[in-house]
Amino acid sequence: MRLSHIGWNLAGLSLPLLVAAVTVPHLIAKLGNERFGLLALAWGLIGYAGALDLGIGRALTQMVARLRGDGNVSVIPDALATARRITLIAGLVGGVAITLVAFVGVSAWIGAKATSPAEIRNAMLLLAIALPAQAMSATFRGLNEAYLNFKGISLVRVGLGIVNFGGPYLVTLYTTQLPWLVATLVVSRLLALMIYRRLAYMCFDEQPGIQRKGIYSPPIARSLFSFGGWITVSSVVGPILTQADRFMVASVLSAAMVTIYVLPYEVVVQSLILVGAVSSVIFPTLSRLMHEQPDRWQAYFRRWLLAVAAMMLVVCALLALLLPMLLPLWIKTNLQPESIVVGQILCLGVFANAIGTMYYALLHAKGRSDLTAKLHLIELPIFIGALVILLNQYGIEGAAWAWVGRAVFDAIFLKILSRS
Repeated sequence: MRLSHIGWNLAGLSLPLLVAAVTVPHLIAKLGNERFGLLALAWGLIGYAGALDLGIGRALTQMVARLRGDGNVSVIPDALATARRITLIAGLVGGVAITLVAFVGVSAWIGAKATSPAEIRNAMLLLAIALPAQAMSATFRGLNEAYLNFKGISLVRVGLGIVNFGGPYLVTLYTTQLPWLVATLVVSRLLALMIYRRLAYMCFDEQPGIQRKGIYSPPIARSLFSFGGWITVSSVVGPILTQADRFMVASVLSAAMVTIYVLPYEVVVQSLILVGAVSSVIFPTLSRLMHEQPDRWQAYFRRWLLAVAAMMLVVCALLALLLPMLLPLWIKTNLQPESIVVGQILCLGVFANAIGTMYYALLHAKGRSDLTAKLHLIELPIFIGALVILLNQYGIEGAAWAWVGRAVFDAIFLKILSRS
């Protein structure tokens, strides 16, 4: 694994945060806590839409990395064509589902007092358009990851991240209407799909003996689903585990309280980009090593696990110490004292999550997506139950402790399962 791959990954994940650091205080001041909380929910929902690829994107990465390790590259175009069709259908189904939810009256489920139901409904309808694009993008990104094209992926991520925060910022100069804010997120996802597709076919152009055109293959579909089916479970349950806290805060407390919770959450959890930059490279590299050089992958994994653990221990400790200075410096107005405490609590969970992420990548490289999915299914009711109890007892600080408990549980059992 080249350090340049990690470097490009890190750039793609971190540069958008600089845009967020500049734009979020303006967005809060312009929109107010409630409307910004609704925008944060839209960010969470469009991120959750990644589950609609049914795990096929990650399954494609594992399959293509293995095919390259075995020297059987002629099958790769068929694998891409098969994955593309599956994710298109899944994305369309998801778009229809969100449309139906929008007309049922989603505004009644969240504590929004100053935002009209029609405004929330129209924003939901726009998000429905983005779902097929988000699902298919995961497929083309998965192929790029198998070819270790992290430079191209990172450049797209930078663009997406800039629009994700900068788009709503520019819109607020003219209007604070939620549909116009969400429209920027939709347009960026459509553009990202086209660019990911182009990058994927460029990988083919650089590979001797491979054709661009592939056909849908039922045997390949079954193989993708055998791995991706369990990824689908994780893709559905995983975002609930990572996003349920903010939605429960909106439901149990209010949309305005989401802002108080999300601000420290985003600051602290975004430090995981350091781990993401490593684990996304580790996954295809391990998959390939296990076939090309089966005697080397264990030492390779241990080296990077220790490096990530040491790095995140320092980062999390510094964050916990510096948050009382960083948050007031960043959010000069409307910052509540609870936000600082929430952020310090979450630092514990972030460290545990970093360790768990590495074992998660290892299990998937082994092809054991079933184990991670089953673990998530066990965690879900435990986490939701703890979240409800702690939220009602301790408010948003309770939500933070529930998130920490889930992260620790996850890391311990992923390590145990990785021995299988």
